[in-house]
Amino acid sequence: MRMIFLASATILAATGVAAAAQAPDAALTPKVAEALAGRTAGKPVSCVRLRDVRSTQIVDESAIIYKLSNKRWLVNFPAGGCASLRPDRALVTSTPSTSLCRGDIARVIDPPTPIEYGSCGLGDFVPYTR
Repeated sequence: MRMIFLASATILAATGVAAAAQAPDAALTPKVAEALAGRTAGKPVSCVRLRDVRSTQIVDESAIIYKLSNKRWLVNFPAGGCASLRPDRALVTSTPSTSLCRGDIARVIDPPTPIEYGSCGLGDFVPYTR
């Protein structure tokens, strides 16, 4: 009986991991889909080197685009979304390394004022290329 339960749990866990890796493509909001039109998703990575990031764009509460070049973008889908993210706000991150990684916390602020609206835990970075 334990073997059957263990095997079932393993299969469910593997299925969940595969579904989680595919979730961003399957559940893009209309704004994110529009921003990524003409781009193809790649295999998610857990970190991005900060020196490679040319600019950052908050699309909506579900996605942050880290632009490495005109052709290569890394899109972060914060776990569970982040209600305080809006295109007119900015992100402030603190990291002990030279990379921004899954699990790092990004604070959401209003650029012209010191108002902080909350924070978001970053997820994997999904590469999108043109």
